[in-house]
Amino acid sequence: MENAVEVSRVLTVEQDKKISMTGVDAVKNFSETQITLVIGKQTLLITGTDLKVLVFSESTGNFVAGGKVTSVKFTTGHSSLKRLFQ
Repeated sequence: MENAVEVSRVLTVEQDKKISMTGVDAVKNFSETQITLVIGKQTLLITGTDLKVLVFSESTGNFVAGGKVTSVKFTTGHSSLKRLFQ
């Protein structure tokens, strides 16, 4: 039997201009229009304009980006959850 460790994660979007998250494992890739994060077995796709990674600490899992956030999409294999910010 495996011992699973559950990690608490918090995602915050502030006025569509700043996004922060805890529990991030890696920044897979980023550009001015898209940031892809690895969160356990999930992927988080952030899209927008003028996006910039401001903070990422692999040791703590803290992530902060600035810019105009237009969508946030979680994916886990076959399913996805999408929320648009307007």
